Amino acid sequence: MDRLERPLSPHLQVYRWQITNLLSILHRITGVALSLGIVVLTYWLVALAGGADAYAAAQWLFGATWFKLPLMGWLFCFFFHFANGIRHLVWDLGFGFEPGQIRTGGWVVVTTTVLLTAAVAAAVL
Repeated sequence: MDRLERPLSPHLQVYRWQITNLLSILHRITGVALSLGIVVLTYWLVALAGGADAYAAAQWLFGATWFKLPLMGWLFCFFFHFANGIRHLVWDLGFGFEPGQIRTGGWVVVTTTVLLTAAVAAAVL
């Protein structure tokens, strides 16, 4: 029998893109981004404990106009990771595995993320 030249395991080129693919990849990316955000939060906490001068420097940085974009990004990452985590908890309970439910749940995560990010950004930033 001739050996066929094909991948040993399924590859991204084999599968059709669906919302579940995108949300899985985005969940990992937002997790990494939140990890980077922890560094910024740690800087703020250290500045808070470091005295008035250190805190004023941190507030100057965090109050800068250009810094609002990363803050919006971390807000989006937080709400997406949170909503998608709840979706996974529902799956862990054994619910939501029908194809229509999976797609609907994915769009609920995306919609919830966008609405919560916009609401908090409008209220805070």
